[in-house]
Amino acid sequence: MPKVKENCGVVGIYSLSGKNVVPMVFDALRALQHRGQEAWGFAVPNKTPFKKIGLVSHSSSEFKKIAQEYASPCVIGHVRYSTMGTSTLENAQPLKVKDLCVAHNGTIANAQELSNLVGGCSFTPQSASDTLVAAQRLVSLISENGDMGKALSILKNEMVGSYCFTFISDDNSVYAARDPKGFRPMVLGHKKSDDTYIVTSESAAVTAVGATLQRDVVPGELIKLSKTGMESEIFSHDTSRAHCSFEFTYFAHPSSNMEGRNIYLSRKNIGRFMAKKFPIFDADLVIPVPDSARPAALGYAQELGVSFDEGLLKDRYSKKGPLRSFIEPHQSDRVEINRWIIPISEIIRDKHVVVIDDSLVRGTSSKAIIKALRRSGAKKISMLITYP
Repeated sequence: MPKVKENCGVVGIYSLSGKNVVPMVFDALRALQHRGQEAWGFAVPNKTPFKKIGLVSHSSSEFKKIAQEYASPCVIGHVRYSTMGTSTLENAQPLKVKDLCVAHNGTIANAQELSNLVGGCSFTPQSASDTLVAAQRLVSLISENGDMGKALSILKNEMVGSYCFTFISDDNSVYAARDPKGFRPMVLGHKKSDDTYIVTSESAAVTAVGATLQRDVVPGELIKLSKTGMESEIFSHDTSRAHCSFEFTYFAHPSSNMEGRNIYLSRKNIGRFMAKKFPIFDADLVIPVPDSARPAALGYAQELGVSFDEGLLKDRYSKKGPLRSFIEPHQSDRVEINRWIIPISEIIRDKHVVVIDDSLVRGTSSKAIIKALRRSGAKKISMLITYP
């Protein structure tokens, strides 16, 4: 079976004023880049989806030409951190099935089983896409039932896993759906100046396009954006929730708001809690592992009254330095990123350093950082993890 991972970013935009929103999807996807670095893409009605390997910013010189070629008042987009399948353009999203394009954030755990309901020919270990299987099954259910909401109410009982979907149809409608448990985040925003709606993984993308956050999309909710405006229906009345706590410690952008909470302040409060639960009174210095752990480290230092400083810096001019190691698909790439976390010896030398990191998943970062701190002359190293 293919290796399963976790995360992506999705967006759907619809302008009731008829404005070309393709330039907006570029801004939204750049604001979601922290959720996926492997590939990106977008789709408009009646055209093949546009997809590229790499970062959104790598194609910035082409934005004007692309926006003119794909001009549309509605669009969906995606940044990819693969959950299944290899990092190829074929597996990049959005994907198109008949007259429906789909972008997906989440993981369908029973994709192999689901593929049997669509003929069993879409899911192989070599070219595996849980998104494609789900989309094919959804299109089949829409054909049978004539309604997106009804189709999702059936599909939710067939699928095992997490999902936030954005869809765009060739009849110029944008849809967004969040799974009944609310495992992955999704929010709704509106830009009053040109009457444009945006539904996306994080409020950072809402802000990036100049819109105002309205609310979280309710778990089990389907939103439709079309020329008649915004419509909402509930396709699942399950009231149990299973929000992913990793969003609050690592995945989400610190400026985003989820479930009524700001991510930066939540991380800072986690640091304050750790200081009460695990105080290290003989510490000389608290430093974060850049970048996600910075708010927690600051909260920890403030609560204990210990000095806070930036003892580790990312080399943002290296090829891999600005990227996030956890969401890189290959171990060699993750190691390369961590090579470019640089210690500042003058701050670290002869001190008991408390290092705060946001998470411990593979240990790739932690091993490299501890070795670097030792080489830089730290007298003692203590490490605390906000999400072990």
